[in-house]
This record gives sequence, C-alpha cells and structure tokens, in this order.
Amino acid sequence: MMHKATDNISFHYQASGFKFPNRTQLKSFLATLFQREKKALGELNYIFCTDEYLLEINRSFLQHDYFTDIISFELADKKQPSQGEIYISIDRVKENAREMGESFQRELHRVIFHGALHLCGYRDKSAKEVAIMRAKENEYLELYFKI
Repeated sequence: MMHKATDNISFHYQASGFKFPNRTQLKSFLATLFQREKKALGELNYIFCTDEYLLEINRSFLQHDYFTDIISFELADKKQPSQGEIYISIDRVKENAREMGESFQRELHRVIFHGALHLCGYRDKSAKEVAIMRAKENEYLELYFKI
C-alpha cells in the first residue's frame, strides 16, 4: 500500500468540545506547504488545547510564564525530515480573532500555518523575521481559502 504524506499528519484534541473540520483537506494542504518550502515532512502532530494546558508547557519547557497561542517543537535533527509537535490554544486563537476582528477559522488556519512554517525554518524573533513570517502566513491563507 502506498504511504501518503498526509498519513504523517495527525490532529489531537485536549480541548474538550473542539474537533477540527475538513481535516483531510487541511492535511493535504499542509503536505503541499512543506513541498513548496522544500522541507521534507516526516511526522507532524497538532495538539489543540486550552490556555491552561499550553501555559504549563510554556512554563515547563520554555520557562515562559505567559499565555501564547502556539508552541512548536521540532523533534528531528536538522538534516532529517521534520518531525514536529505543534500545540495550539483554542482559547487564545478565539481571543486573538476577536481582538483582531478576524474570523475564528481564518485565525486558526493562520496559527496552523505559522507552526508549519516554524518547522520549515522560519523564525519570528526580529522585526524582519516577523515581517517574512506574516507574508508567508498570508500567502498560505490566500492559497488555502481559494480552494
């Protein structure tokens, strides 16, 4: 049996009551994103969680004591296909969408693509890096929502 790249992308739910719609379409798009960025994809796990769950991860692994919408962990060595865990706070995404006047679905996808872009090597520490990251997020949002 042929192994598809989308078989290596999984969605997990810690946040009760949240289930991601259109998973098959999104998995296919994420596989395409990695191809376009010329980054091999090994395994990718998205974990949708609460603010409290992600805060604990932020404290334990990054020694940061604040809420965030996303934390991405690259688990593979640099020369290996990407193996990542991406934790997304549904609470934070909802709040950010409300504050920015954006739909929840669009903001959720922005954050999902943001995590994938981190695993493709993009950073967001400097103003220049943030500008590049935002441009890439917008590029993939436009491509995705044209589907």
